Amino acid sequence: MLLVVDVGNTQTHFGVVELGDEPVISEHWRFATVPESTGDELGATLANLLALRGLSFADVDHSIVSSTVPELVEQWVAMAMRYLGHEMLTVGPSIRTGMPIRIDNPYEVGADRLVNAVAAYERVKGTCVVVDFGTAITYDVVSSAGEYLGGIITPGAEISIDALYERAAKLPKVELAEPRSLIGKSTVDAIRSGIVYGFAGQVDGIVRRLRAELGAGTTVIATGGLAAALVPFVREAIDEVDDLLTLTGLRLIWERNRD
Repeated sequence: MLLVVDVGNTQTHFGVVELGDEPVISEHWRFATVPESTGDELGATLANLLALRGLSFADVDHSIVSSTVPELVEQWVAMAMRYLGHEMLTVGPSIRTGMPIRIDNPYEVGADRLVNAVAAYERVKGTCVVVDFGTAITYDVVSSAGEYLGGIITPGAEISIDALYERAAKLPKVELAEPRSLIGKSTVDAIRSGIVYGFAGQVDGIVRRLRAELGAGTTVIATGGLAAALVPFVREAIDEVDDLLTLTGLRLIWERNRD
């Protein structure tokens, strides 16, 4: 069994993959990312979640991690060595991805963004864009030849909600949820409508421009912890939603680095 771990700034998403001729992610979980977590704390969390499904450390033979929080990479690696008994593979500059990176400085590409691109191209085998709804909303572009061409980064919905609350004294902090209507009948409804429809419109507009440049047949795949909240309001941009895209990419990269 393979443990795949994606550490984001807000959430950590991880799962276990049943390996074989047709690998499948049999279980997956999300929890809040805490940058101060130790390897022992991560191990305790993992053990408890595995136990809920009748699994244990002994069932995990291999592991791989991608992280946007550098200090947690060391802790996940330490956890794997202590509790799983093996060295965890980490997504970084020296890893084999099978994807040429066509940007000015390849070392700048976030691990999660590259992992998403690998998974999307493996599925589509053609020009594609991944829209990841997380702390930031990222748009990552892959050519028809399987090259990572670059992308677009915008602040995410939750960051915008926090900034509005912190910078506007009279505005309340709201939870991201479906608006009751386009025209808000209260301050909370007005903010919620602005966030949801504003970001949905942003996605439509950016993807429309990308398709104009890349070709109308470009496939767009959405993923990320906030995709379920925002994608239903995107009118035309998204072809597929795959909550497991990053974990699938981690599995593919692990396979490409087996010796």
